[in-house]
Amino acid sequence: MAELIEAIEQQTVKDTPPEVRRSRSGFWFGLIILLVIAVVTGAGYYFLSQLRDKQEGLGGEVKGAVSQQISDYQSQLAAIQSQLAAVQTEVGNKELHFTNSVTEFSKLHGEKLDTTRKELSEEIQKLQRQLGKTRGDWLLADAEYLLSVANQRLLLMGDVNTTKEALEAADQRLRESGDAAAYKVREQLAKDIAAISRVNAADVVGIYSTLQMLETQIDSLTLLLPYAGKDETIKPVAPDVKKEPKDLMGQLETMVTIRHVQQHVNEILTPEQAQFIREQLRVKLEIITVALVQQNDLLYQASLSDAQKWLLQNFAKEKEADRFAASLDKIAEVRIRSQFPDISLSLKMLRDITKLRIETDKAFSSPAKSAPVAVETTPSAQQ
Repeated sequence: MAELIEAIEQQTVKDTPPEVRRSRSGFWFGLIILLVIAVVTGAGYYFLSQLRDKQEGLGGEVKGAVSQQISDYQSQLAAIQSQLAAVQTEVGNKELHFTNSVTEFSKLHGEKLDTTRKELSEEIQKLQRQLGKTRGDWLLADAEYLLSVANQRLLLMGDVNTTKEALEAADQRLRESGDAAAYKVREQLAKDIAAISRVNAADVVGIYSTLQMLETQIDSLTLLLPYAGKDETIKPVAPDVKKEPKDLMGQLETMVTIRHVQQHVNEILTPEQAQFIREQLRVKLEIITVALVQQNDLLYQASLSDAQKWLLQNFAKEKEADRFAASLDKIAEVRIRSQFPDISLSLKMLRDITKLRIETDKAFSSPAKSAPVAVETTPSAQQ
């Protein structure tokens, strides 16, 4: 711009005379100053506008960044508030759960205390009743225990003798109690004792002893079939040739056994087979013993029949085998499980002694029903 103005001025200077040149130079100088001022003013306005636009853009960016940060802060604040709400909800739930747990524990503890207090009160009342019992009450309680034992021994073990002794002891306790209400119980006890006396009880101890004795005789039985091997308990002695022929024959008879059998021998047993046959018979006797102890008459009879068949099939018919079979036949005739009578009625009547006492009091209070007083002297009541 300056170069253009300068070129114009030089051309103008060359074309104009000196006077006009001086006047015009002042004009152009002023005009240039005005142009410079206008240019400076325009440039300043332009730069001012650019600066203002930059300020506005910068302000918008700052405002956008600030708005973004504010939005982020608001999002974080909302997340924190939601977390705080969740924590408050969880704390509330835990507090409610803790409150419910404490309430349930208190309720359960209270129920346990009430139950314990009730049980303790019942035990104290029982103890007081026990301490307040008379000798007659103790005798009645003892009689009830004896009747319970009698029923258990009869039904579970079939022990007739012990059952009878327990019934007689209970009757003795009732007689010593002097309670008039026990008369009907003693009357029923007399019937139970008579029924038990008619039962034919099996001699379990005797049968058990017989089975044990038979078990020891198994090794002495002779097998029906011959078997290889010799008994280790027999020690052979070399015959003395210097002795007489009669003595020599006697020694040979102790070493050699000649046995006649009526059936054909198809095989010779090994020592293991011979031992197995004897052990099988021993096992069958053990099964009979178990059935005897368990009072299982069906198994007892079946096992005896099985043992008799095994003896007949595998052992020779000699004196020892015949005695063995006779012992089995003898114990097979016994029925170890009899039809036992029902003796539980006397126990039920004794447990309901209060009802009998009420009935007895009514009988004594009515003159028309005073007959049981005279019956007290009957022989059945004096047992």
